[in-house]
Order: sequence, then structure tokens, then C-alpha cells
Amino acid sequence: MPFTAAIVIVVLSYTWLVEGHAARGFVYVPAALVVMLTIWHDLRHREWGFSWRALGPGLRLVLPVTLVLSLVILAAGAAMGTLHDRRDFLGHLGGLFVWGGAQQWVLQTVVLREAQRASSRRAGIVIAALLFGAIHLPNPFLTAMTFGGALFWCWLYDRHPHVVPVALSHALGTLAILYAFDEAVTGRLRIGASFLRLDR
Repeated sequence: MPFTAAIVIVVLSYTWLVEGHAARGFVYVPAALVVMLTIWHDLRHREWGFSWRALGPGLRLVLPVTLVLSLVILAAGAAMGTLHDRRDFLGHLGGLFVWGGAQQWVLQTVVLREAQRASSRRAGIVIAALLFGAIHLPNPFLTAMTFGGALFWCWLYDRHPHVVPVALSHALGTLAILYAFDEAVTGRLRIGASFLRLDR
């Protein structure tokens, strides 16, 4: 899994060693490296995550499941007393769709496919989900949520290989979390060293 290893090293190096010590604009350097690695991988394996035959079936499967899970998340927030309003629903959804789509493109076309080639179709889904969750350490809430989400997203992409359905699910799920829980629960969605600096 050479491309996966390189991407994980880039992400962990930034989140644990660089973030907080470099200018905010420096984030574009590791982001560009991850994009280049993903393009290199996808060129070699001729998979870009846009199988148009998979778009319709993927959306039909992902939307009901995502809406039910989002309602469960919102209900949990209401039960905890942390459910709150956020302005600009569509603006947030659009931004999260792009951000989630970028993550899903890397997760599905590189991490999942390399994990499956190194193991098996089913085991690869679990391996990819574990890696995606581990990237979000040491934030316990985000690690658990991203592992669970990645299991579903990788399973879905394996059946219907199109990034848009999983990106939409990622965006809607994240938005539900932002409505349902406060920063004390989510840890401001921070990962790596920035999560450890939250109490400082």
C-alpha cells in the first residue's frame, strides 16, 4: 500500500508536527501533495471515482440511510441538550460537500482500493475504515464517528463506485453533527496536536 502509506505520512506529519507552527496558508502544501499522490495512483489504476452507472444506484442507497442516521444524530443532540441552530445551511452544506468529496476521493480511490488489493474485498473495507478513523486521533468522538462512517462509505463505494453519493453522505452527516453537538463534544473537529492544544 505505497500510496496509502505516503498519504498517511503526509497527513500525520502536518497534523502532528507542522500545524500550529506554520502559517495557515501552509496547509496547501500537504493538500497539494495528497492530491498529486492520488492523481498518480488513479492514473496508474485508471479509477477516478466517477463511474456514471453507479451514480443513480449509489444515491438511491445512500440518501435514505444517511437521512435516518442524521435524524438519530440530531435526536442524540436533543437528548443531550446540545442541539442548536446554525445559519446558512446551504452554504455550510456546499463547503462540506467539497471538503467531504476530497476526503472521499482519496479514501475510496486510493486507500480502499490499495487495502483491497493487499487483502480481500471485505477486509479492505475494514482496513480502510480503520486507517481513516486513525487519522482523526486523538479526538475520540471524531475517531469513532469517522471509523463508523468510513465502514458505510467504503461498503457503499465498493458496490457503487462513484464519489458523489459518499461525498453527499459525508457532508450531511457532518452537518448533522455540527447541529447536534457543541464543541465540548466534538472537540471542534480537531485532530492531531491541535486537539491536544484545545485546553491550553
